[in-house]
Amino acid sequence: MTNTGSMNETQPRAEIADLAAAVTLGGHRVALLDRARIYSCGITPYDVTHLGHAATFVWVDVLARTLRFLGVEPEICRNITDVDDVLDEAAGRAHEPYDSFAAVQQYYFDQDMAALNVRAVEHQPRAHRYVDQVIRLAAGLLATGGAYVRQGSVYFRGEPAVRRSGLDSSQALRLAAEYGGRPDDAAKDDPQDVAVWQAAEPGHPAWQSPWGQGRPGWHVECAAMALSIFGASVDVHAGGADLRFPHHAYHAAMAETFTAVHPYARAWLHVGTVRIGGEKMAKSAGNLVLVRDLLKNQPAAAVRLMILDRPWTDDWEYSPATLDRAGKRLEELYRAAGRPTTATAALPEIGRLLATDLDVTAAVDVAVAEGGAAARAVATALGLS
Repeated sequence: MTNTGSMNETQPRAEIADLAAAVTLGGHRVALLDRARIYSCGITPYDVTHLGHAATFVWVDVLARTLRFLGVEPEICRNITDVDDVLDEAAGRAHEPYDSFAAVQQYYFDQDMAALNVRAVEHQPRAHRYVDQVIRLAAGLLATGGAYVRQGSVYFRGEPAVRRSGLDSSQALRLAAEYGGRPDDAAKDDPQDVAVWQAAEPGHPAWQSPWGQGRPGWHVECAAMALSIFGASVDVHAGGADLRFPHHAYHAAMAETFTAVHPYARAWLHVGTVRIGGEKMAKSAGNLVLVRDLLKNQPAAAVRLMILDRPWTDDWEYSPATLDRAGKRLEELYRAAGRPTTATAALPEIGRLLATDLDVTAAVDVAVAEGGAAARAVATALGLS
């Protein structure tokens, strides 16, 4: 048979490189063919959507739009954590069943995402529909020795996840307590262990399992949904930087223990925290800025650009002045897009900038300078038009 490889031998390296699709996130280059699997940690639907929530989902949306710009089709799974102790408490205060209460809150969240021009995702699993998968995952973890049964609960051995996080034991225990990990649970072999299956307790929904009545733990819910929908690994796992530990660390450790596939995620998109008055935006802090309130006075594109016109890894401070500056920056981009030029020479550079750690600020700078087709392309790629 004749060897037809001579074309590859003579084709310039630059042209070959132009055929490759890849994004770099946090220093990790992720080469892709025609599809990218993205798991985005979604909401616990017990309250309204605030700017801190929205920032993560807008960045995931821009990652997806950047991939389409590069000729890769993203497939996003964004879960709904509707089995959660905080949700149960909120539903109890409202005297409503946990699942119907969560469904209403999810509806409002979806409305807020649509208002921000965040495209609908391909998969939006709800945790209560994946209890059977959680039970199978728990059984698999037990089979590997990565988990054990105590008093009707199944616990995952957490020491490897803590060790890989780089945190010392005191830091890890503080965060575990902050995120409901119950490090003081006397049934555990080690305070760093976490419940994969929690024995039934009053005031919480329960399902039957081989270990008795109970409910899934938080970290295993995401692991079960991600493994069920995408298989053993994902190209990108996204979520707020505050979820890095314990949630993402345990999710990845459970997936890898179950599948023996390493790493679980090829890259992580840990989006910086939104602060107000120097403090993380959170309901517990009483400093929420609601998406629906922002959109009463500013276009969605201005809110999006306020979120995006910075490195995605950075924590940042919200103020009305920050939003005003974003509105002026948006007007600059729109004026540039209105120029009647059709030259597309800047498009490869724009693609390179967006593919390199989603450098939105540099891409907008190029678009404003070039104007015309380049500015219109950036406005579309960022969901601003």
